[in-house]
Amino acid sequence: MNVHRSLKVLTMGLLSLLGGCQSSLPPIANEPKVDLARFMGDWYVIANIPTSIERDAHNAVESYRLDSDGSIATTFTFRDGAFDGKLKRYCPRGFVRDDPSQAIWGMQFIWPIKADYRIVYVSPDYQRTIIGRQKRDNVWIMARTPQISEAELQDLRERVASQSYDMSKLQTVPQQWPESASAPSRNAEEPCE
Repeated sequence: MNVHRSLKVLTMGLLSLLGGCQSSLPPIANEPKVDLARFMGDWYVIANIPTSIERDAHNAVESYRLDSDGSIATTFTFRDGAFDGKLKRYCPRGFVRDDPSQAIWGMQFIWPIKADYRIVYVSPDYQRTIIGRQKRDNVWIMARTPQISEAELQDLRERVASQSYDMSKLQTVPQQWPESASAPSRNAEEPCE
């Protein structure tokens, strides 16, 4: 077999493999327009399809701060395994990738990789949100308060289901805060993982 034909066969094989990796699902829908200033601040994780690092998270909180360069300083904190478990703190940086909507971000934990991160839904009062990914491997239902009503949670679950997520993987994140406690993301003395 000549080199030209070998390259053609190899290229076709790679293209067919890549085509097989393509999802048959439609593109995930995102929020058409996000006011970044209103979106900033603390969000309590109410339910999720978790990443490997947050499978047994308690009191999970995601906090965002818009920096002068347009990137988003992000702090994700939680207690590992129990309400009194070890405090974990991660500090990725978000980069808006879709300027018109400001709903599609790249979340960078390790340079130069920016993970897909999409604001699928934010309530008109910016009190509840859903963050998703095109792969539909992870999703986060978050709120400005550690608890929401069952009716609100059901509405958000239905929104997640409408994006073709496997709802059997969605789990509730335990949240339990004393009245005087604030979100751990505000404790800047804790080191990032």
